[in-house]
Amino acid sequence: MRRLNRRTTGRRGLTDVLAFALPQAGGGLVGDVYICPQAAETWVANGGGGKGKEEGLDEELIRLAVHGTLHVLGYDHPEGRGRTRSAMWRRQERYVRRLLGRGTAP
Repeated sequence: MRRLNRRTTGRRGLTDVLAFALPQAGGGLVGDVYICPQAAETWVANGGGGKGKEEGLDEELIRLAVHGTLHVLGYDHPEGRGRTRSAMWRRQERYVRRLLGRGTAP
């Protein structure tokens, strides 16, 4: 994942998710979403997500899949402090809650 991150974004270091939209002839869209379970596990182990380790890891993997899928669909978010207040992040969290059976998605 480090190599893929460096090769595709020019950024050094491990990342938890990378997503690539692959527009198709005729206006269709497919994409690739790459998730690094080890990065997610480290995030959860260091207190990210605020849940127990196993429940937190399952939720984080779902969050990363949703996050990458939203990027493929053209959504984006700012870096830094505004990231978790962005429209994309709010949409992501609605979908995560829905997938976990905790609410409804738009």
